[in-house]
Amino acid sequence: MVRLITHNLLACHAKGCTSNNFPLRFSNVKLALREADFNPDFIRGFLPRIEWDALVQASREIGDTSLPPERPEMLDDDFLKQLHHVLLEIHVDEGSMTCPNCEHVYPISSGIPNMLLAEHEIR
Repeated sequence: MVRLITHNLLACHAKGCTSNNFPLRFSNVKLALREADFNPDFIRGFLPRIEWDALVQASREIGDTSLPPERPEMLDDDFLKQLHHVLLEIHVDEGSMTCPNCEHVYPISSGIPNMLLAEHEIR
């Protein structure tokens, strides 16, 4: 399933696309909410690995405006629960992700992103 925790790690890998290839832009998404056990220690530990601006942009593209534009200094339970929800409970079931550089489209079907490239698109 495409979740924003996964999306935050994906970049375009098409041949010749080596700059401005992150983050992929969402479009035409259909979402599902799936509850996940809250683990504040996991969220705290993963937070330094998150590209915050990309996460905020992606969450807004799919219609969630709950995250602040800047990463908060204070990591209280309310913030950690909201971040948990955005990262782990919002699933993109259908839609696409598009590279901001080369405009390559990666379709998402049944929650699975197709990141495979045609032979001529491989580096």
